[in-house]
Amino acid sequence: MDQKQLARIDRYLDEQFGREDDVLRETRAEMSRAKLPSIAVSAAEGRALQVLTALSGAKRVLELGTLGGYSATCIARGLPHDGIIISLELDEHHAATARKNLERAGFASKVEVRVGAALDSIAAMKAAGEPQFDMAFIDADKDNYPVYLNEVYPLVRNGGVILADNTMPRNMEAPFDGGIGRFNVAATEHPGLICANFPMLRDDGIDALMVCIKVGD
Repeated sequence: MDQKQLARIDRYLDEQFGREDDVLRETRAEMSRAKLPSIAVSAAEGRALQVLTALSGAKRVLELGTLGGYSATCIARGLPHDGIIISLELDEHHAATARKNLERAGFASKVEVRVGAALDSIAAMKAAGEPQFDMAFIDADKDNYPVYLNEVYPLVRNGGVILADNTMPRNMEAPFDGGIGRFNVAATEHPGLICANFPMLRDDGIDALMVCIKVGD
């Protein structure tokens, strides 16, 4: 299957199963105006996040990597009325853009964006005795994915879900030994997790969303 065919399939999935409404379109437009990197999840993956959130029955969600708030908006749409998201973002400009988008989407009270290095924020949560989460979504700097997995694991309840974006190598002929490769090995070999990797089409090829259930140690 060539690149053009993959792009056509990707467009079909976005248009049929991830059709963006005015809120999501404006979220992308605001990210573009704010000159944020164009690395948000696709429309179809956003819908997948919404479905997985609702399917899991999650009420408390931890997100690593807010960017402009697109994925947080999709996750928030899958939460019950009393659900919350704590989203960790390194960049203050990104966080400000996300807060603006989340307020427009009606989720300002549902999503708390915390600014700072994710590992520092996680350490602070552990020190403060933060209640466990029902779901976590990892979509931050890829080199630290294995570290994030170790740090997030105890923050998620048994039976909860850990998701991770960008878990498919773009070049299958190159050694896959970077952060994502090490994360994939760590996740699939972790005795407390059951994981599956679901391919996700992008305009420039195939990526994946990893879905793990925490079964406990």
